[in-house]
Amino acid sequence: FGNKVTPSAHIAHSYCAALRQRLTYHRTMGGIMLDNNAPSTIFIEDMEIGMVRSRVKTITDRDITLFAEVSTDHNPVHLNDDYARDTMFQGRIAHGMLTASLISAVVGEQLPGHGTVYLSQNLRFMAPVRPGDLLEAFVKVSAIDHAKRRVTLETHCMVGNTLVLKGDALVLAPSRKFD
Repeated sequence: FGNKVTPSAHIAHSYCAALRQRLTYHRTMGGIMLDNNAPSTIFIEDMEIGMVRSRVKTITDRDITLFAEVSTDHNPVHLNDDYARDTMFQGRIAHGMLTASLISAVVGEQLPGHGTVYLSQNLRFMAPVRPGDLLEAFVKVSAIDHAKRRVTLETHCMVGNTLVLKGDALVLAPSRKFD
C-alpha cells in the first residue's frame, strides 16, 4: 500500500484520467451517450469494445457500518478508531468488498445494466479507502463473445489520483433475443 508509482499504476492513472475527461464532456462512445448515474441496459447486440461507464460515491461512516452489518464483517480496522490507529493503515479503512461493490453497481445499473449476471470477478486491492473518500469506479468493455453472451470488463476504482482497486470481470450480458 505504499505510494510507489509503478508503470502499471501510472498507466491505470492515465487511463482513468482520460475516462474522467471523456465522462465530463459526455462524449459518445459506440453511439451511446455516457452518463455517470443513469440506470440503463445495453444489450450485447449494441455493445462495442471500449465502451465505458463510471459511478462516483463518497464512502461514509454509515456505509461502513451498514456493510459490516450486512456482511457480518465487524473487523475493528473498519469500525474502531482507537484500534485502527495502531494498524499499518493508521486509521479506519472501508471494507475492500464495499469498494468493489461500486463496480457491481456500474455493472448492474449501467454496463451492461439490468439483466446482467456476474460469472466472475478478479480484484486487486492497491490502496485503502477511508471514510470520507470520494470513490470512482470505472468499467470498460474489453472483449465480447456474442455466441455465448459473455462480456469481459476491465474494472478500476480511484480515489483522486490514487488507484485503489483494479481487476476484471466476466458477465453474462442481456440480449434482445433471449430476455
